[in-house]
Amino acid sequence: MNKLYFVFLIAVVLSSCTPYQKALKSEDIAVKYAAAEEKYNAGKYQKAIRLFEQIAASYRGKPQAEKMFYMYAQSLYKTKQFYTAGYQFESFASGYPKSEKVEEAAFLGALCYSQLSPKYSLDQIDTDKSIEKMQAFIDLYPDSQYLPEANKIAKELREKLEFKAFEIAKQYHTISEAIRDFRAPIVALDNFIADYPGTPYREDAFYYKIEASYKYAVNSVESKVKIRLDETLENYDKFLKQFPESKYREKADKIKENVNKLLPQYSK
Repeated sequence: MNKLYFVFLIAVVLSSCTPYQKALKSEDIAVKYAAAEEKYNAGKYQKAIRLFEQIAASYRGKPQAEKMFYMYAQSLYKTKQFYTAGYQFESFASGYPKSEKVEEAAFLGALCYSQLSPKYSLDQIDTDKSIEKMQAFIDLYPDSQYLPEANKIAKELREKLEFKAFEIAKQYHTISEAIRDFRAPIVALDNFIADYPGTPYREDAFYYKIEASYKYAVNSVESKVKIRLDETLENYDKFLKQFPESKYREKADKIKENVNKLLPQYSK
């Protein structure tokens, strides 16, 4: 046991005397910079970050600052610290507008924010922010080599928001009977269709609107049933005009059939 303890103690002492440990403890910022750059080039980004954090304030305004802050931002990005990396890339782009790395930094900054976008079921504040950041990059660098990827990411983020909006509207429809609110899904689906005219969920939304308007009609007070059955037929006609070969055609036709059976009872 004494031998093991002695070996362990020696290992601790030796590790504390490595060039990296010496650089961490050094008062010389040039020594820290050199060690940080060495760790960065070796792909040991977490160690590089510790050193960059120690010297960042001291290097502002110095000739080496541009390179240092770029390496610092990249180290944060490589270690998936996207919030801090995004901030550092943005600071780099605004602080060094003439740098040959400014376009790349602007793109990576926006990319970092896109990595913070959560799955669709969660709050989408970060998704809204990431779309804003990516669109700002696209507007600023319309001829960028990163433009195809930027457009692809922006499209995926917008589609996530579309899907969430669609799921919310559909959820209103799903729970309408439980909460006895048959108008809310119609309003939600109308808003979704208006807000996202090019959405891939347009066909689904139009069909669910037929279902929702039918439920609304048959659960209305007697004096309102005919008006709302007629509205269901109007929704059916609009749906059929846009999607004559719809996967929902059979279901939609069945609703129309039910409406036509009910209408004579309320036409007097």
